[in-house]
Amino acid sequence: MKKDQKYLIFFTYMIASFTNVDAADLSYTIPEEMRPGSIVGNIPKDLGLGVGEFFKRKARIDIGENDHHFCDLDLKTGNCIIKKRIDREELCGEKMSCVLRFELVLESPLELNRISLLIQDINDNSPIFPKDSVNLEISESADRGARYRVNAAHDADIGHNTVQQYSLQKNGHFVLSVQDDTDGSKKIELILDKELDREKEQDLNFALFAIDGGNPPKTGSVTIKVTVLDANDNAPVFNQTFYKASLPENAQIDTVVAAVKATDADEGVNGEVIYEFSRITEKAKKVFSLNSKTGEIRVIGTLDFETDPKYEMRIEAKDGYGLSSDSKLMIDVTDVNDNAPIIYLKSIMTAIPENAPPGTEVGIINVQDRDSDKNGQVRCSIQGNAPFKLVPSIKNYYSVVSTGQLDRELVSDYNISIFATDEGSPPLSSSKSVHLSVADINDNPPVFEEQSYSAYVSENNQAGSTLCRVSARDPDWRQNGTVIYSLLAAEVNGAPVSSYVSVNGDTGLIHAVRSFDYEQLRSFQVQVMARDNGSPPLSSNVSVSVLIWDVNDNSPQILYPAPEGSSFMTELVPKAAHGGSLVSKVIAVDADSGQNAWLSYHIVKSTDPGLFTIGLHSGEIRTQRDISQSDSMKQNLIVAVKDNGQPSLSATCAMYLLISDNLAEVPELKEISYEEKNSKLTSYLIIALVCVSTFFLTFIIIILGVRFCRRRKPRLLFDGAVAIPSGYLPPNYADVDGTGTLRSAYNYDAYLTTGSRTSDFKFVSSYNDNTLPADQTLRKKSTDHIFVFPKNLKQKTAK
Repeated sequence: MKKDQKYLIFFTYMIASFTNVDAADLSYTIPEEMRPGSIVGNIPKDLGLGVGEFFKRKARIDIGENDHHFCDLDLKTGNCIIKKRIDREELCGEKMSCVLRFELVLESPLELNRISLLIQDINDNSPIFPKDSVNLEISESADRGARYRVNAAHDADIGHNTVQQYSLQKNGHFVLSVQDDTDGSKKIELILDKELDREKEQDLNFALFAIDGGNPPKTGSVTIKVTVLDANDNAPVFNQTFYKASLPENAQIDTVVAAVKATDADEGVNGEVIYEFSRITEKAKKVFSLNSKTGEIRVIGTLDFETDPKYEMRIEAKDGYGLSSDSKLMIDVTDVNDNAPIIYLKSIMTAIPENAPPGTEVGIINVQDRDSDKNGQVRCSIQGNAPFKLVPSIKNYYSVVSTGQLDRELVSDYNISIFATDEGSPPLSSSKSVHLSVADINDNPPVFEEQSYSAYVSENNQAGSTLCRVSARDPDWRQNGTVIYSLLAAEVNGAPVSSYVSVNGDTGLIHAVRSFDYEQLRSFQVQVMARDNGSPPLSSNVSVSVLIWDVNDNSPQILYPAPEGSSFMTELVPKAAHGGSLVSKVIAVDADSGQNAWLSYHIVKSTDPGLFTIGLHSGEIRTQRDISQSDSMKQNLIVAVKDNGQPSLSATCAMYLLISDNLAEVPELKEISYEEKNSKLTSYLIIALVCVSTFFLTFIIIILGVRFCRRRKPRLLFDGAVAIPSGYLPPNYADVDGTGTLRSAYNYDAYLTTGSRTSDFKFVSSYNDNTLPADQTLRKKSTDHIFVFPKNLKQKTAK
């Protein structure tokens, strides 16, 4: 190892040991003027971390606003690299220790590491004298041994690289004297070793060299010009060997900082003193000026405590013939509160889950104030009612944490204002607005707009027609708030509900799958489920009642008289019937309901239009007047039964009436053929008629007496009508809710004959129930029925 390198290492060690450097987590030492891209050190390795963890924790180098970004971080390798050239002299000037300090921030969890970079000096500056030449005017009477001060050379380097020795170019009169001054600087003097003789030499020119201790060494020189004069044997003397002044950084231009004073014992030109800077930095030259005559130092530029808190300079006092002396001036700049705190947003959570518990860290901020002492002490807070607060973390770092439960459906975004105020007088403050978004989670099930829905549809609807629409709202966001509709599995009349209705999964529209029949199905219920698209999905159900309206799609069905072709029925009307007598009744039903089942009866055709009338709503056929001898014996009526629907539907039937007191008077009846004489019922009736005829002959006198007594009240005798056996009524025509078509209870006297001309039988039956139970069926009888009155009724009435 070379001797110069040993000195450099020893000197660096001494600097690190005795200078006031704050302890840091990581410390590196590098020489100045390293090439950009040079590696300083591997930070993950030195911290005991892996490169993957280093990258995952979002490592970054944090510097202040006005700090130069000399170093950068390579996240792929974790190396700390030089970003741009570092000039120790520009950064630290004459300071013996030049340390760059910055902070390494790691997140999750937050960790702060201080890094110190000690910049080593290299010999990149040559010694420089204050002036290119030194002019000395020396009297030829100067004694041998006279001393003449020369300003020392300045080398921007430090330590061993600064000026180490001086040498004087060989001349015949002067030798060099170099001594340490009281303030640690070098005192350079030229000693007159041989008297001057103005007559021999009026001017002398030689060079003074300054050599630093670098390897290789660098040299600076100054030319010394000596003019031989007569007697000037007193140099100016300052009244203070050291001057010190202080002023605030907001001092105005032209403010007097200090005034130096030097006196010269000589008189005249030899005693006139002028002042000038013998040593001053380029920065100081832009800030201060020196009055060469008065020695006042004034402010000519802007002061900044944060940039340059201290200035040091040397002032030279020189008389008219070149004798001089110098003094040192120290200027301290005091801090004022001229910098407001600056808030830096170092990390922020882009979207905060709404289920994040209170105390969740959502961001990291850093607050810096370039002022010092109280002026640089900062208080931070969050203004407003937002559920967030600042928690002091490390040094001037704060964590933004939540203080309450978040709900995106109530508040989806927060704009919080962070305020920072220093403790200066007057205090300065700043603010920063931070936008925080709340991320949605699936915490709300869909909610239907109504508790239940009702859909009304007319029967015979088209398949695919729209019944109604269900709508559910989910306040969640995007897929968590996307609602999908579906039917819950169920059965209607033993069939799946999906065979009746369907629901559009996107719109909630409910459609009919089939055509409905009111007479088979009047209403049913379905359950619709609304499910969101979250994970896991949430759902809710609602009941939809489908109510089917009746339409007039069923014609009236006539129960009595029976349809033509199934049996032959004839009503006998006594010739003595008066006007208003009930002779028969048309009975009809309609499978529809409501007004669609309201029936009206009309005679559309009759043999004698003025003889019979029919009740509009009852269907009862009555005589309009007394029957006369001129009326036709056979009366045929065509009766139409209409419902009240729109449009109206109808059915017709034929009613056969015989005006006679005895079937024997109607010869056409003899020729009536009975296609079903072999039926058991007909046989039973014939036998019964024979028996009853014999019985009636025995009591003929009683019957004639009864007719004679009631001859004046024939209407009462014929107020009865045919009683329809319960077997005629179909099961679907039971009276429901009072809207059926059979409204009144009737008692009828039934008169039955088999066609015999010699005997008549009367069967009196009374029916109180006019509706058919639902469990019975309509049975049609093939036997022909003829309803007549006894043949001797008219004769007794005449008597």
